[in-house]
Amino acid sequence: MTGHPAQSEPNEASASNDHGDQGDQSRGGSSTLSRLAARLESSVLAEGPRELLRGALGATAAESGASAIPHLDQRVFLDSISVNGFRGIGRKARLPLTAKPGVTLVVGRNGSGKSSFAEGAETALTGRTARLDKQRGEVWRRHWRNLHDGAEPKVEVRLAIAGDPRLSTLTCTWSGDDVTAPELEFRRPGHGRRSFADIGWERALNDYSPFLSYADLDKVLNGRPSEQYDSVAAILGLGELTDADERLQGIEKALDSALKQVEAERPALVEALSVLDDPRAVRALAVVGGAGDPDFVELDALVTALPDADEGRLRELRATATLAGPDLGVVGAAVDRLREAVAVLDDVRASGAEDAHQRAELLTKALEHSRRHQDDDTCPVCGSDRPLDETWAERAAEQVATLRREAATAREARTGLRDAVDAVRYLVTPVPAWLPAPLVDPWEEWQACRAIDDAERLAARAETAALVLADACAALREEALRELEKLDEEWRACVTRLAGWLDRARPAYAGRTRLRQVRAARKWLKEACAELREERLRPFEDHSQRIWEELRQQSNVDLRSVRLTGSEKANVRKLVMDVAVDGTEAAALGVMSQGELHSLALSLFLPRAAAPDSPFGFVVIDDPVQSMDPAKVHGLAKVLHDLGENRQIVVFTHDTRLQRAFTNQEFPVTVLEVERADRSLVTVNRVTDPVGQALADARALIRTRNLPPVAMTHVLPSLCRAVLERAFFEAAWLRLHRAGLAEHEAEKIVAGALTLLDIAALGLFGDPSKRASDVYRELRRRCGPGAVDLIRHCQEGAHPSGTSMPDPYRFVDDIKAVALAVRKPEEGP
Repeated sequence: MTGHPAQSEPNEASASNDHGDQGDQSRGGSSTLSRLAARLESSVLAEGPRELLRGALGATAAESGASAIPHLDQRVFLDSISVNGFRGIGRKARLPLTAKPGVTLVVGRNGSGKSSFAEGAETALTGRTARLDKQRGEVWRRHWRNLHDGAEPKVEVRLAIAGDPRLSTLTCTWSGDDVTAPELEFRRPGHGRRSFADIGWERALNDYSPFLSYADLDKVLNGRPSEQYDSVAAILGLGELTDADERLQGIEKALDSALKQVEAERPALVEALSVLDDPRAVRALAVVGGAGDPDFVELDALVTALPDADEGRLRELRATATLAGPDLGVVGAAVDRLREAVAVLDDVRASGAEDAHQRAELLTKALEHSRRHQDDDTCPVCGSDRPLDETWAERAAEQVATLRREAATAREARTGLRDAVDAVRYLVTPVPAWLPAPLVDPWEEWQACRAIDDAERLAARAETAALVLADACAALREEALRELEKLDEEWRACVTRLAGWLDRARPAYAGRTRLRQVRAARKWLKEACAELREERLRPFEDHSQRIWEELRQQSNVDLRSVRLTGSEKANVRKLVMDVAVDGTEAAALGVMSQGELHSLALSLFLPRAAAPDSPFGFVVIDDPVQSMDPAKVHGLAKVLHDLGENRQIVVFTHDTRLQRAFTNQEFPVTVLEVERADRSLVTVNRVTDPVGQALADARALIRTRNLPPVAMTHVLPSLCRAVLERAFFEAAWLRLHRAGLAEHEAEKIVAGALTLLDIAALGLFGDPSKRASDVYRELRRRCGPGAVDLIRHCQEGAHPSGTSMPDPYRFVDDIKAVALAVRKPEEGP
């Protein structure tokens, strides 16, 4: 908030219209799924498709809940951007911002370093910039380091996250020359340091990108149609419905594929049966080759009518043919590793490293004894008269270090041997439940390896047992396969094929009813998604049209509608903008000027960046004024001011017209000027801000000649009251944000503070119900005893009698000092 709540009511209403409906409808997947579930239960859809939809929506809801990122809903604002050694900035320069809603203009001539702050923040948060994405950006990629600073390039973005009493820091550094490969570290109070990739903002940065450069304005309209579609569709909150449809599509695909597969196999099966001179084959051919669904009862009888005498033998042969013994390659590698580990341990033992630990401990204790009994002239170990002096202590310390290294080598060797033994034992598989008699002994010999503790014996026995077992398995497999070939008569081969087809055909044909239900469910879901999409798109479209109405000014182009055609998974999908020129429908890209196109691009970008589901409370816009005529710049200031009621808007521009547009319309704005000296030395100076604007109004009143006395006794205190209100409002918003309140809750609390003391209590304590005595005591502590008198003078100015004003200049200076002291809450411990 940048002024008294009463002054902001129209804009708050506008903001509510811009975001309210969309916020209710797209607050998250759970809201979307619950609304669709309610619509499903009231539909006339049959129970079968309805049950399928319940399952798909329930699974999607469970998955969304499991993968949700709790802190993604916490709104984030920018506190500052610090840059050094990057682009046009050499020595470290800091851009101070106020982490709250409002508009900040960062101004300065071309080449002053403004864009380096914007590109630095965008690179830190997204790993890219629009300049980097341009085709002609090869030179920029290779020469992005600053020439005047030898330190490693670094960007540091300080962030205020709702609910955190202290700031978080995102640090971006580069160890190499590839600007696309930064090293990121995120530090959040109470959460420690972590990789930025773990924060969970990647999707949000893509869906609700808070960065817009001049190059991006072209991409908004000139990008691929599918990209334009995706950029808008992503914020409508219908991803969960797409996921549910994909689940149903997976079921449909599986059922349809199974049915098509068995239908495709029928001709070949008919051909195989028709060449057999066997009455059973004739019966099977009549069933399989007939029209309609096969008679599965008849086919079951044919498949199960095989002679039983040899079935047991066949089962044994088939089981034997599938037996697999040890993999000699894997076993050989494990045994080689085991033998190598044994050799390493033998070498360690031979070197005496096994005793190193005990010797190190002995020397350590002798050292400790020597240091505790420095006057003792005899050795505590052998009793000789040789003292343990400093020279001996230094040598002993060196020996201890050496011995401990040797002991570590011994531990590593023992660990390596233990791991190698475990690896060999792991390969020894249990004896199967059924084995041919010739394999029982070899398999038990192989199994016995698990009980061998001696590593060398284990290596030798495992290698031998594996080789014997593998050879025995291979021999039995070959014998079983040869016997099966003899036993597989023509009918048996054909009936085996028929049985396999029957196993697939029975569930495939039975699934046709379910397939019809799935298709009915998907049709209903598609229609419901289309309706929801239109509902969700309407607030976005309305917001875009309102922004366009402000920006178009004298343009004769009307934005009729913004539509999405196709679907999220369609090959052909695009964003369609219907415009009309003097009432005649036309294509936007064909009839609009460059300035109009950029204004239209802003109309599409800003509602997306300010979507209620975005975790980013800030929007960074670089150079949006190019190609705009003065009337559109005037409208842009109005648009940015309205967005600034709910978002932190940071605009980088060298065009002075935007600042004048804010001033001419008396919109509160913070202006920071960037200047660049020799050797890329960049400085940032605050030109004005909402508090400064109110102070300037008060000073302008004092300097005005021939004013009536009431100007000093009534008007000046009122202007100074506005200065304090803006300072207290700023502190109040920052305090409420740190406490974790959402923007609309904070705005409601701020709007309820009507008196100056209420506003002061809100800024000083975050509690407007604090007593006057508490407010006065805190003001005296932070600003001195005179602060209370200043507050009272500002209050008296609203009374009919006014207040005395012996020294107006001193009064305004004192008001400024109090405002600067209270405009930000004190940092907590």
